[in-house]
Amino acid sequence: MDADEIDAGRARWQARYDAARKRDADFTTLSGMPVDPVYGPPEGATYPGFERIGWPGEYPYTRGLYPTGYRGRTWTIRQFAGFGNAQQTNERYKMILGAGGGGLSVAFDMPTLMGRDSDDPQALGEVGHCGVAIDTATDMEALFDGIDLAGVTTSMTISGPAVPVFCMYLVAAERQGADLSALDGTLQTDIFKEYIAQKEWLFDPEPHLRLIGDLMEYCAAEIPRYKPLSVSGYHIREAGSTAAQELAYTLADGFGYVELGLSRGLDVNVFAPGLSFFFDSHVDFFEEIAKFRAARRIWARWLREVYGATSEKALWLRFHTQTAGVSLTAQQPVNNVVRTAVEALAAVLGGTNSLHTNALDETLALPTDESAEIALRTQQVLMEETGVVNVADPLGGSWYVEALTDKIEAEAEEIFARIRQLGGEGPHQIGPMTSGILRGIEDGWFTGHIAESAFVYQQALEKGDKKIVGVNCHTGTVAKELEILRISHEVELEQRRVLAERKSARDESAVRAAVTRMVDVSRTDGNMIPAMLDAVRAEATLGEICDALRAEWGTYREPARF
Repeated sequence: MDADEIDAGRARWQARYDAARKRDADFTTLSGMPVDPVYGPPEGATYPGFERIGWPGEYPYTRGLYPTGYRGRTWTIRQFAGFGNAQQTNERYKMILGAGGGGLSVAFDMPTLMGRDSDDPQALGEVGHCGVAIDTATDMEALFDGIDLAGVTTSMTISGPAVPVFCMYLVAAERQGADLSALDGTLQTDIFKEYIAQKEWLFDPEPHLRLIGDLMEYCAAEIPRYKPLSVSGYHIREAGSTAAQELAYTLADGFGYVELGLSRGLDVNVFAPGLSFFFDSHVDFFEEIAKFRAARRIWARWLREVYGATSEKALWLRFHTQTAGVSLTAQQPVNNVVRTAVEALAAVLGGTNSLHTNALDETLALPTDESAEIALRTQQVLMEETGVVNVADPLGGSWYVEALTDKIEAEAEEIFARIRQLGGEGPHQIGPMTSGILRGIEDGWFTGHIAESAFVYQQALEKGDKKIVGVNCHTGTVAKELEILRISHEVELEQRRVLAERKSARDESAVRAAVTRMVDVSRTDGNMIPAMLDAVRAEATLGEICDALRAEWGTYREPARF
């Protein structure tokens, strides 16, 4: 890029920066030295390839979505939490918000994630472990008791039964008296990554895509600020993928959901801003920063050039980050505080929009109050003490970071081409990327490549080529055993008792009629969300709703592969 084009870009950035709202804060170093809001080539200088780097707030958004960076607003501290019953988790949420958290993120227990009630035989021994138990809308009311859903953004990490859980969230907000059209938050709903990595599905892919399409339509029309899809790379990376695989599989899934929206006749400029992303931040500091920068650039280019988006917000890749759970070690667990801080800093320097920091004891159990507070304070130290919020994309122009960004982007593009090839050359019901994803799921293409990457890394660990402190090097320690959070069996007994009381107190005929009506709508082209909301209002349980749809659509079983 020649000097005139670079200088013109700087002038555009300056005009947008001057017009934007900035925080009332001290933007100097610890020693009091003023710093500029962004840095770039000197005036009058040429910089080959600068169009791929650019300025913050300008296409291709390599350097971030906003001209102000974090001077405009910092990332949202959104701590993932959930355990036991709704009342116990509600107390943790109030602690997080009271300690400075800016949003909530709900972790559900395994029965809820699989669309099972707490009294289901398959739920035995799992209720309230690894997340909160939610059986009915009344549980959702208790989960957010005393928390204004109209005033806080809430993320819910659930995919298989995401739509009925979302309906319970809406009914809880209704019962608070909230204006549903003004709700803001994120529902994961990403079923592709379940088949690729996490394995928490209910049905075959096609019925899930039907529900997701209905949700996209409903939110676009009724709750425009709400993001009905958070396309997740986190679980792909936790399953053992490389950084480039995480990026490519996640963005390919995102392209599939864009194709789903277009196949429903939706305007990409209207629904694409409702798509958000969820990435892992692993411990290789610069690789992760490059991954995040490449993600924004790829998404903007594909949305504009492949899918025809024209509005700026439709080109924006907004993402939440969680530090890498798989990097935590049971050995010398206090070291996990350091790992989490490094990973969180990588996410921030990569321009994350919100962030969860893992607690030091999460490889052993759900976090205690103390370890949860340390995780929260880790973000606050980064935000308040380090100066990383003062300059937008401070590593932009680094030879190393830019080379890594380009390399990860090139690897991702090669993977996109292979996925599209899997879909074949013929007509595609939803779109070519979606067809390739579905074929890759059916053939085990994704799981095979992730397994191979995980195997290669494990070999490197066992040979000592890759190091993990406390595991295969520096193993001596004076650390004492941690006190961990334990979920009492009484939680499950109480949840089952309360559920039985609710079932006996409700209007059983109204529940049956509402669930039947929902199934009837599933047999048509009509949107299922209103009928599902009616079933939830009648206090139909999550298991009853999901079982009715299992009876209609069947269940999915992953093919055996050797």
